[in-house]
Formats: sequence, C-alpha cells, structure tokens
Amino acid sequence: MSVGLARLREEPDRIRQSAIDKGEDPAVVDAALALDERRRRLLGEADRLRAERNAVSKSVGERIRAGADPNGPEIAQIRAEARALGDRIAELERELATVEAELEEALLRIPNPADPDVPVGGPEANVVVRTWGEPLPRRAVGPDGQPWERRPHWEIGAALGILDEPRGAKITGSGFPVYRAAGARLERALINWFLDVHVSEHGFVEVWPPALVNAASARGTGQIPDKEEQMYVVTRDELYLVPTAEVPVTNLHRDEILDAADLPIRYAAYTPCFRREAGAAGAETRGILRVHQFDKVEMVCFEKPEDSAAALEWLTARAEVLLQRLGLAYRVVLMSTGEMGFVQAKKYDLEAWAPGVERWLEVSSCSNFRDYQARRMAIRYRPEPGAKPELVHTLNGSGLALARVVAALLETYQEPDGSVVVPGVLRPYMGGLERIAAA
Repeated sequence: MSVGLARLREEPDRIRQSAIDKGEDPAVVDAALALDERRRRLLGEADRLRAERNAVSKSVGERIRAGADPNGPEIAQIRAEARALGDRIAELERELATVEAELEEALLRIPNPADPDVPVGGPEANVVVRTWGEPLPRRAVGPDGQPWERRPHWEIGAALGILDEPRGAKITGSGFPVYRAAGARLERALINWFLDVHVSEHGFVEVWPPALVNAASARGTGQIPDKEEQMYVVTRDELYLVPTAEVPVTNLHRDEILDAADLPIRYAAYTPCFRREAGAAGAETRGILRVHQFDKVEMVCFEKPEDSAAALEWLTARAEVLLQRLGLAYRVVLMSTGEMGFVQAKKYDLEAWAPGVERWLEVSSCSNFRDYQARRMAIRYRPEPGAKPELVHTLNGSGLALARVVAALLETYQEPDGSVVVPGVLRPYMGGLERIAAA
C-alpha cells in the first residue's frame, strides 16, 4: 500500500481532495474505504466464528468427561457443527484474501497527497521560486559587430558531426540519437563530472545499479501502476528497463530496517534511462528534447521524517551547483498539484535556458515522497534501540539529466563561426579540449 489505512480512515476527505487536485479519479478513495470496511467486517465475522468453533470443540471433551458416548449421536452432532463452522471460516478466509488483494490494488492507485504549501492547479499555478543567470537572446551581435543568430542544437550537432539523429533512427527508431566524436566525449564528460562532484563534494555514495528491474521494484517506487504504459518491458523475462535510476537505487533498501545512526543515506548513480513517453507534437520532436533513451545521474536520499523537508531544499541546491558551474541560466519552479506527478508530495523542477530554441528545458526534478514509497517497499528505521520501526522518507533528484543539458550547452556556448566553447569545468574531462569545431 502507499497511503496508510490509518490515514485513509482518519482523513478521507483530504485524500479524496488531494486526488482531485492531482487530476486523478477520487472514486478509488471511496472504493478503498468500502473494501476496508468489508475487510474489517469479514475479519470480525471470522474471529467470531473461530471463537464459536473453539467453544463447540471444547464442549466435546467436556461432555465425554461427563459420560457421553464418544461415538454416540450427541458427540457426532457437535463435531458436525464444528466442521460446518470450519467450512464457513475457510470460505470467509478465501473471501478475505480476495478483498485484501483488491484493497491493496486500490491503495496503490491513490496518489500521494501534496504538501500544504504546494500550489493547487495546472501549469498556470506553477511558481518560479528563483532564477540564476541571464537568459541569452537568440539574436546577438558578434565580436566583429555583425549580427548573428543562435541556432537550435540539432543544427549545431549535425554541422559539427557530433549528433547523428538519422543513423540513430535507422538503428533503432525515432528518439534514439547517436552521439559521436566530441559529442560522445561531451556526454561522458558530463556524466563523470556530475558523479565526481556529488561524491567528492556532496558526500553521496556512488552505486552502479542494474538497468533492468523486476515488477516489485517498479511497483515500489510508483512506476507501477501509474506509469507502466511509459515503460519498456522485456516480456519474456518479466523485467522493465529503468526509466530512471531512482527505481533500482531506492529499492536497494526494500524490506529492510535501517539503523537511525546510518541516516541520512544518500546515493548517486548513473544509468541510461528508457521512456516510451516521447513523441509530443511540434517543436519537441526536433533534436534531443524528448527522446526514448537518455543518460542521467540521479541522487537518492533516505531521511528521517523530521529532516525530509530540509533535505529537499538541500538536494535541489546540489543540482543547482552543477548548473551554476556550467554557466547555464536556469530557474527553479515549484510544481503545482496537477503538474507534480502521482507519487510526489512536493517537487521542484530546474529548467535551463536554451537560447537557440528560446525555451526553458527541464534538466532536473527534485522530489520529496515522504513515506509514500517507503510504505510500498517496507523501508523502515528504528528511532532508537528497541523502538518500534518507523517508515523513512525518500527523496530523489536529477543531478543532472541529459540530453537537455547537452542541448542547452550547445545553444548557450555556440560561437558565430559555428564552433562551441567547452565550459571550463568539463575541459579536464575532455582531454583539455577548449572548443568543438567542424572537422
């Protein structure tokens, strides 16, 4: 389950309204409440019949000790009553198992209620919390005083021979670009630099997780059932290609009780990511803004409940450090209830400015799930030795997501002559290369 039964019983109106705020059908809340009531009724009836069967069975011994014939009709009738009660109990237990399975499924379909400070609404309700840097204009004046216009990244990548979309489409299909030469090295440099900063400066533990997960792992983080249609499935083996490293990394501690002294636990991981959602109409079909396969470094945190709100701010700042050092203008957006997703309680999006397409590109999402994922995965901790285990809070954030970072870099650092300046922080990772130019 995701929303606890106790909370569902205590706050049904709030949970119902939270579903509406996220654009979900609140009927699932009512269905879960009805199933919970039916489950409790069945449990009560089964317990009553067990007590009655025990009393009937006990009376057999009492009557035999009082002189009744063990093989006589009186004892036979009592034993028949006990068997009938046992049959009814077995029937109730089968019905109870069905109801509990339906209740579990209903609970999985109730979205995580948003935090009170999350704005209610759709895209229009999103709030820009802060900005950094000055967004460059598409039209500019070069060092020679001549006007020039920044091109979109797909034109730059093709002209420099570092991005090959046609051959990617030939190999696999639309949305699977090929990076080559300095483009491939740029991709690798970004991944390595992201990981080095997170591990060396921010204290994350690096992990290299599988790129395939089982259904239990996908269900634990909320991809199933909410985003199952967006996932690539290896049907024969009943495995899923990861849409984000969040899925395997958060499942590292599934079904575990952690020591309070070990919290917070913070991981950074790189994986390729696979999503079937790409293919939006219009400008997003051009270049590498929406692709089916992309690279991403993910940050995942396990926190004490009282620390998770502050941890979200800290996590977001860790992603901002990378954008600032890359010299990319960006903004931090607090996402509204209708834009934040099924499993998040609160989410910030970091959007980098891409002057060639004159758009803000989402390059990171930093989210607090509170105990929603932990309840699904039974990830708990003991506040102190001997104490009852409690659910941890989980958070994650992109730190950062490619390919949009690459798109923003190419469009921000392009020169009038068509070359692209390599940001200083990446040059050690690219063999000292200072500029990407046409061969």
